[in-house]
Amino acid sequence: MKPKIVYLLLSFFVLSLLPPSSVYADYVLPYPGYMPGNKLYKVSRLFDKFGSYWHWGAIASFKYYLALSDKYLVEAKTLFEYKQYLLAVDALQRSNEHFQRLPQLLTRVTEEEKDARKLTARTTEAAVAHIQVLEKLKNELPAEFTWSPEKQNATTLKLEQLLDEAMSLRKL
Repeated sequence: MKPKIVYLLLSFFVLSLLPPSSVYADYVLPYPGYMPGNKLYKVSRLFDKFGSYWHWGAIASFKYYLALSDKYLVEAKTLFEYKQYLLAVDALQRSNEHFQRLPQLLTRVTEEEKDARKLTARTTEAAVAHIQVLEKLKNELPAEFTWSPEKQNATTLKLEQLLDEAMSLRKL
């Protein structure tokens, strides 16, 4: 009985000395946060707005704007799935605005003579993940949609054009 325990402990010890295997994960988009209609949605938007003052360095700003771009893309995707097209278009435009800032921030990082290779790779991974989501939405959504709220004028949303613009923005 004792030799089995000794062999188990010895094998556990030897296995613990082996180097850990590396694991590579694809770029993962965040889980959707507060959505329009939630009481805390306006508070989260306020925090997003004031967060830009908190993240003032080039690298911190880069990470912050990439996270916001991801957040609003996921919000837009969720709203499109629930056929809330007007809100989804707004979220997609916010995502585009934040993603457009990334090349400028990468340039700032290189001007400050910091290593931007990881950030460049992260931008490429994010762009690929974003394009996959946008292509899926493009296949599922109508090319145009007329949004007609009660007691207001109808608005024609050119969804295919908006998705194409968002994809072309992310092609690096």
